[in-house]
Amino acid sequence: MPEAGKAKRLLGFDYGLKQIGVASGQTLTGSASGLTILKAVDGIPDWSEVEKLLSEWRPDLVVVGLPLNMDDSESELSTRARKFARRLQGRFAVEVEMVDERLTSREAKTIGRDQGHQDLTKIDHIAASLILQSWLDSPTIGCPP
Repeated sequence: MPEAGKAKRLLGFDYGLKQIGVASGQTLTGSASGLTILKAVDGIPDWSEVEKLLSEWRPDLVVVGLPLNMDDSESELSTRARKFARRLQGRFAVEVEMVDERLTSREAKTIGRDQGHQDLTKIDHIAASLILQSWLDSPTIGCPP
């Protein structure tokens, strides 16, 4: 757990070209949960919606998933996720860390099925919670954007 005694509020983002999953969490209980899904056009969200979330939740840290290939190499999507993270940091002056998100979409689909979700294209908030939970479980895994 990071900094015993000082609870932190967190937001997690699962970056995508058509939608971006968002989760909230906190270090007091070490738990994360899916919050919402933001629409994106070619990876660009409605920044006013992002601003609204950040204003409402006032996170101490934002965690963004880094989509790496299975061989640890980066892809075009990795580059775009890093750019999204840097924009969050620059536009809103929030601390941002990135976390390897490999296989979170697959796990999110399994969880979605188990929870009875009919449309498994709408599970990005679950993937965001898995990304955020992985940071909560091991806060040293984060890296700068």
